[in-house]
Amino acid sequence: MQEAIAEFVHDGDSVVLGAALENAIPFAATHELIRQERRNLNVIAPISDISTDMLIGAGCVAEVTGAWVGNVSGGMGHNFRRAAESGQPNPIRIYDYSNFSIGMAFFAGAYGLPYVPLKSILGSDIVKSNPRMKMAENPLADEPEPVVLVPALKPDIAFLVVQRADRNGNSHIWGSTGLTQEASIAAEKIIVLADEIVEPEVIASDPSRVLIPGFGVNAVCHIPAACHPAPLIGRWRRDNVFFHDYHKETRAPEEFDRWCDEWVRDLPDHAAYRAKLGGQLEELRITGEALSAPANYATE
Repeated sequence: MQEAIAEFVHDGDSVVLGAALENAIPFAATHELIRQERRNLNVIAPISDISTDMLIGAGCVAEVTGAWVGNVSGGMGHNFRRAAESGQPNPIRIYDYSNFSIGMAFFAGAYGLPYVPLKSILGSDIVKSNPRMKMAENPLADEPEPVVLVPALKPDIAFLVVQRADRNGNSHIWGSTGLTQEASIAAEKIIVLADEIVEPEVIASDPSRVLIPGFGVNAVCHIPAACHPAPLIGRWRRDNVFFHDYHKETRAPEEFDRWCDEWVRDLPDHAAYRAKLGGQLEELRITGEALSAPANYATE
């Protein structure tokens, strides 16, 4: 992963973190972006939990494009609030979206549309706070009908956490996928963080679970528990204690710096991060089974 981020992610890029919403957030990529001191990123995060908050506190972010930033179970994101209110550690630009409107912006980017017309955010302040959105009249309506034109989002990089992938980048994802497919197709480049690497025959045995084919993937990295502290369906439970500890330990800038040094900057890679977690991580491993019914793909 270190090599993939060094090669494909540049200062000023727009990066998707958290396309699967609260599930499968690529925290391992967040940590590596901090270690490599990427700057002026536009973090596009429908729901990123504390991932975006970390990047803001580390001075990596110039823009936030998303529906929500914070700490889902702990409360607000202290770094996000400091940056928004007082420009610490640097000012950030915020482009507000609703969950639905950012999903449709990814949809437009994925399928080559310049924009999508929406009615769901009429009457909200989102249109006022996000200058990228434009008011218009529906030209197909018999009576005057306002719509909001939401421009396509076409990120530079999309990070995906998947349960398993082969070396060619073909991957299986199951459970809640949120906006994973739309965000990935819309992105210029895709980096896959796989909990497990399997033989191509395993992926080929169930093609319906392949949201993004390998020919569209720029790098596939074997990173077990890349989502921690977020959950990954069938693999890892959510680490609620970690989220709450982060909330308590990052209330002030110097407290965040101490936390970030301990958990990110002073660790060489995600393997060291897993080792530091030790038994705390192993307790989160899902060992039970709730298997789906077999699917028959036979043609004869």
